[in-house]
Amino acid sequence: MSSPVRLDKHLAALLPCSRGEAQQYIEGGWVSVDGVVVEEPQTPITTQQVTLAPDAQLGPAQAVTLLLHKPAGMRAEEALALATPAHRSALDTSDVRVLKRHFLRLSMPLPLETEASGLLVLSQDRRVLRRLSEDAATLEQEFVVEVSGTLQPYGLHRLAHGLRHGQRTLPPCKVSWQSEQRLRFAIKHVHPGQLRDMCAQVGLEVSGLRRLRIGRIPLGKLAPGEWRYLPSGERF
Repeated sequence: MSSPVRLDKHLAALLPCSRGEAQQYIEGGWVSVDGVVVEEPQTPITTQQVTLAPDAQLGPAQAVTLLLHKPAGMRAEEALALATPAHRSALDTSDVRVLKRHFLRLSMPLPLETEASGLLVLSQDRRVLRRLSEDAATLEQEFVVEVSGTLQPYGLHRLAHGLRHGQRTLPPCKVSWQSEQRLRFAIKHVHPGQLRDMCAQVGLEVSGLRRLRIGRIPLGKLAPGEWRYLPSGERF
């Protein structure tokens, strides 16, 4: 029996190419071992058949961003567990090839409270993470809030202007009725618990909260528990 060698070393000799190029092919999901895609360059190889996809492209694996529809009642760590190939939405029209590495080291800027549902961003991309952290105060978010109770006089005006949350005087936002029990907020720099507190200050109790948009990126028709890739041309 042959002594095991690393897959990247074997592929470099097989093609031939450099060791670094072999690693890029493997990490890009272009290499199969006995018909099964293997993405780990250190995988030991003996007599298995190694093949390179005919449409293989060289280049480092790109950092990705996933847009997830978080179900209500789900904690942050539970939402991260939905980042698997099985939960990719059939509505995802991007041409991104699913790789194992896409589900590693995901960060969650602008998290949602456990009771809330809607758009949640999971990203490896430093540019996206910087945009959603450093520019969070200027980035508009859209929420639909289910409410009950009796709105106090001038309550809608007060929601849009002049309330406080904790030690903050809140900046103006846009608030409108979507139905008798549903308010739409277009708001910047919103903190966890803030919308519930704002509604309570004008006599309303919140029973549901869903984020529909962050900046220019909408939730769209994603089903709860499913995700899509953020294509390279879309920006928050």
